[in-house]
Amino acid sequence: MRNLSIENLTRRAEILIEAMPYIHKHRDSIAVIKYGGAAMIDADLKRAVIQDIVLMHQVGIQFVLVHGGGKEITDLLGQLGAKTRFVNGQRVTDSQALDAAEMVLSGRLNGEIVAALNTSGARAVGISGKGGTLLRARPLEADEDLGFVGDVERVDPTIVQVLTGNGFIPVVSPLGLGADGQTYNINADTAALRIAVEVKARKLIFLSDIPGILRDRENPESVIGTIHREEIEPLIAEGVIQGGMIPKARAAASALDVCEKVHILDGRRPHSLLLELFTDEGIGTQIVR
Repeated sequence: MRNLSIENLTRRAEILIEAMPYIHKHRDSIAVIKYGGAAMIDADLKRAVIQDIVLMHQVGIQFVLVHGGGKEITDLLGQLGAKTRFVNGQRVTDSQALDAAEMVLSGRLNGEIVAALNTSGARAVGISGKGGTLLRARPLEADEDLGFVGDVERVDPTIVQVLTGNGFIPVVSPLGLGADGQTYNINADTAALRIAVEVKARKLIFLSDIPGILRDRENPESVIGTIHREEIEPLIAEGVIQGGMIPKARAAASALDVCEKVHILDGRRPHSLLLELFTDEGIGTQIVR
């Protein structure tokens, strides 16, 4: 016996029809997602993200996931009795912290994401940024010694292109390899940006715990739906874009030399990826050329 009314079934059909132009538009394109925040921790949110990615992958979008794991690294270091120190938002990474980062990023978290994608119908492969020398790193320049914190010197996208070209979703942990063989911990936003540019992604998506760029920081409903690249510096000067959003917005502006759009989405909202990419309204901030 069918439990849904004709009205509900019709609405489902209308939703699918509304999505059709977006399916056609995005088919065979590449999207790079920086995956982090609550959507990696909360089981229900994680399930929604995985479902969104698998659905969109099955209709023809090639995805590359670059994930963070800062909270988990801090938790592991705490269990080991080590203190975590940050300088200007960067974790000071000594050898113990680097070992913890590699265990968390390339070990548990990467494996969990890969397993979730594979059991949901996709074909995913976990790789470190060291694999195939995807991320060649050098020490990050800073006013204070940050230890083994790296900056991206160059990207060799070959391994990612091989995987996406054969129907796999690469899941990348943001660790890089120095010219001397030293491992470096790299900011996941930076890694996602550089990979998106090198693989000529149509979209770069930052999925984290912010609703988007807000006109009023005290009002979470004041999300600016669309920002043109030339508006970013004036918004910074006005104080609308401030704090940690400034480097993200400037990174988005540089990515637009290659990417069509950069999206900043709230991973705390279930199915935010589908709502942003496959509806007319969208729910986050898109930065466009």
